Amino acid sequence: MATMAFKRGNSMTGGRRNSGGSGSWMSIVVIMLLLVLAPVGYFFGSGMYTSIDVNDLSTSIGKQDVDWRAKLAFQHIRSLFSKRVIDVIKASTDDLGPLSLDSFRKNNLSASWKFTEQDHVINSTSSPAEITEGTRKWTPTGKLEKILDGHSQSVDTPEKLARRKLRDKRRENRAADLVKNDNNVIIKLENAAIERSKSVDSAVLGKYSIWRKENDNENIDTTIRLVRDQMIMARVYMSIATMKNKTQLAHELQSQLKESQRALGDATADADLNHSVAEKIKAMGQLLSKAKEQLYDCKLVTGKLRAMLQSADERVRSLKKQSMFLSQIAAKTIPNGIHCLSMRLTIDYYLLPLEKRVFPRRENLENPDLYHYALFSDNVLAASVVVNSTIKNAKEPEKHVFHLVSDKLNFGAMNMWFLLNPPGKATIHVENVDEFKWLNSSYCPVLRQLESAAMKEYYFKSDHQTTGSSNLKYRNPKYLSMLNHLRFYLPQVYPKLNKILFLDDDIVVQKDLTGLWKVDLNGKVNGAVETCGESFHRFDKYLNFSNPHIARNFDPNACGWAYGMNMFDLDVWKKKDITGIYHKWQNMNEDRVLWKLGTLPPGLMTFYGLTHPLDKSWHVLGLGYNPSIDKRDIEKAAVIHYNGNMKPWLELAMTKYRSYWVKYIKFDHPYVRGCKLGE
Repeated sequence: MATMAFKRGNSMTGGRRNSGGSGSWMSIVVIMLLLVLAPVGYFFGSGMYTSIDVNDLSTSIGKQDVDWRAKLAFQHIRSLFSKRVIDVIKASTDDLGPLSLDSFRKNNLSASWKFTEQDHVINSTSSPAEITEGTRKWTPTGKLEKILDGHSQSVDTPEKLARRKLRDKRRENRAADLVKNDNNVIIKLENAAIERSKSVDSAVLGKYSIWRKENDNENIDTTIRLVRDQMIMARVYMSIATMKNKTQLAHELQSQLKESQRALGDATADADLNHSVAEKIKAMGQLLSKAKEQLYDCKLVTGKLRAMLQSADERVRSLKKQSMFLSQIAAKTIPNGIHCLSMRLTIDYYLLPLEKRVFPRRENLENPDLYHYALFSDNVLAASVVVNSTIKNAKEPEKHVFHLVSDKLNFGAMNMWFLLNPPGKATIHVENVDEFKWLNSSYCPVLRQLESAAMKEYYFKSDHQTTGSSNLKYRNPKYLSMLNHLRFYLPQVYPKLNKILFLDDDIVVQKDLTGLWKVDLNGKVNGAVETCGESFHRFDKYLNFSNPHIARNFDPNACGWAYGMNMFDLDVWKKKDITGIYHKWQNMNEDRVLWKLGTLPPGLMTFYGLTHPLDKSWHVLGLGYNPSIDKRDIEKAAVIHYNGNMKPWLELAMTKYRSYWVKYIKFDHPYVRGCKLGE
């Protein structure tokens, strides 16, 4: 029995083994399905419900009407995870909040997920119908692995959060640094612009200056600009309309253009415009829109604007030439006040008896131990400033002697002025250049050349082919006057002097000049301040080096120097025969092939290698053309020179420099007041 029982048991066992093959296979299939479906159900369920307590899963599932897949997943979830894993999941849920679809939307979900209606949120109070509808609003397009990856990305650890905060902080710091760098660059640019603006001179620019306060506003005078722009486009379209035989439109544009011109008038600012200008702008705008619809062609409009620009450029060049011509004319003229002063003085001088026309202290005129000045001028007011400024700044005025030479037209006026206004204890003497009988055409090449037909035609004929500013400059009447060339005959004019300081009549003396007599010229004839810079005011600027005589005898890079304040050693002059050298070069330049007219080029040639450079503080030049001279250089200079067209007695003088000159004029003098020179 026992044996039978044992066999039965074995057979039963064997039967179970035989049948267990199919049973174990089915178990594996069920387990695999659970392993696959449980996570899916878990995530679907966790997305539909805002909060799920893992310990009460069965109770939660019983209370909710959810999809059967979710039920199946929740029922088997306990068998899939150990209690320790479930506790960890519960702790993470408590810390990070309930698992939901929102957490996927808000975090770094895989790019394969596509959401619609993101504002729709499913919460614990939603009805089953709402939950079902909500689940239809979004669809996963990736595989299960992407779902699991997306969920793993949605959970941030404290370390990740800390790193994210650090990254955000670094981004903020970098952005702040970039903004700070940009601000520093802007500040540097503004400071550079301010430094450049310091060299802008309002006197040269006139009433308008880009640095004036009223021009700070970028939108100032926008109406005038708009009207002008409309007028430009009207001219463009009018030309195109005429070209395309649109005569009616061309006539309308021409008529409206005239209306805009009348509305604009002479206004230079919006405040000067008429009130009707707004209507004109509106009408012109409508007409331009009409013209654009009918005529606009980019190529044609561009061509017309280019042609207008070229035409405007030609007009600017023409006006610039005209301005140069007028400035040269202005430089040649004598203001009415100075002409009035000269005439009144001349009349009163010739009314004086002969015994009252004599200056005192004539014995000083040939005393070589005194300080002698040579001044050649036909401008009474300018000569008075030179003498007054020299005497007022002299330490020992009684030792100074002024030798004035004028022409016969101004000889009486010059005498009368200094008879009425003697220079203190200093000595003064006035001579007439026309009384120098030895200075004639047989001796002086310039006088002989001025009598030639070619020179007369050059100066007095108006139909010249070349009318450049340089030609106008050298046709200045001062180059016709022997007063300008008398500087080459100083030993002949003053034979008993050994040194003399030559002064132009457009200078102002600001310091005592007696120190110049103590300067050692080192055997040279001329003591002068050099004017050359790195590439300007050198010999090649003044002389024609294409001529073999010039090229063979002079260095084109030799430094130029200035007339206006020159110390001449007359003893060395006579030994070197400077006047003879001047005559030689002047005779060779009869047809003006070596240099243009003037006295500086022949001076550079005559005193070539015989000029001693003086310290620049003795003589500061450029106040008649250069608006950028440093004020400190002017104030420490012994002599300031208004060389150029903007002489201080002319209306076109630069106002910033004029004060240095006018302070030596006696505006309370009856003659000055009578000729209104103070106005």
